[in-house]
Formats: sequence, structure tokens, C-alpha cells
Amino acid sequence: MTSPIVCFVGRSNSGKTTLIERLILELTGEGYRVATIKHAGHGFDLDTEGKDSWRHKRAGASQVVILSKGSLAMFTDVAEELPVEEIRARFINRDIDLIIAEGWKSQGFPKVVVVREELQEVEVSLEGLIAVASIKPINVNVPWFDRDDAHGLAQLLITRFPLQVDT
Repeated sequence: MTSPIVCFVGRSNSGKTTLIERLILELTGEGYRVATIKHAGHGFDLDTEGKDSWRHKRAGASQVVILSKGSLAMFTDVAEELPVEEIRARFINRDIDLIIAEGWKSQGFPKVVVVREELQEVEVSLEGLIAVASIKPINVNVPWFDRDDAHGLAQLLITRFPLQVDT
């Protein structure tokens, strides 16, 4: 089975990451195996200058994989931004129950919009909108959640994306 993707969209500092962090705790507490994918529109640099992996990339390696007893990290060159479904296909383990993607607001995947007070704070396609989270109530045609109600939002996701029972 392909892991479902739910996109969380909103402006910077709208509370997306804090809400996602709380959702992960709720969902994993219910037995879900969760993966996250973060879109960094302004670029990022995770590798630390002077470390072996940084030195390998700087020397010209197109891909560097770091493995320890409990973790694996990979730095790889990409020619362009990858669609979230390609990231799922190439990099996410098949035993993941739900993928929470932060970003990809124009994609047709189910999405939760996180805003402070008004839906108009972010330009977003309403296609696939399943919920809105904000500081104060917003009148919309989908469920509204207080931004601090990770439990309630988790219950919506559990209902919408139930765990698949292996037979």
C-alpha cells in the first residue's frame, strides 16, 4: 500500500511545526508510523562544515550517505525540486502509515491549512482541504480546530486514514 500524504500549509510562524510535532506524538501514541517531509522554500544546509560528510560533498560527491547503529542520513544533489509523491516513492519506507508534508500548498493532496486568524493569510488551493487550524474560530466548510487541539485533529486524521491491518 502507498502511504497517504497530508500536507500542512500556512505562512512562516503560523504554528505549523508545533502542531505537526504534537500530531506526531498523538498519532504514534495510537500506533501510527509517521514520516514527515519538510519543504524548505529558501533552501537549507544540514551538513556541518568540517565533518566528513561535508568534506565528501565539497570534494564533489553527488551523494553522501551516513549510517550509524540507529540512523541513516543522506545528502544528494537534485536538479530541481521534487514532487512530494516522488520523494515518497524514492525515500520513504513502505511500512509508514501516514506522511505529514509541511508545504506543497498547490498540490491536490489532502491538506490542513494552519493560520493565525484568517484563512486569507495564505494563498492556497482549496482543492483537497480537509481542515483548518487557527487561534480563533473560522467559518469554513471543513472542520475547524484550535491550533492547540492536536488531539482533535489527530482523531480526524485517524478516521480519514485508518491503520491498515495486515492480513
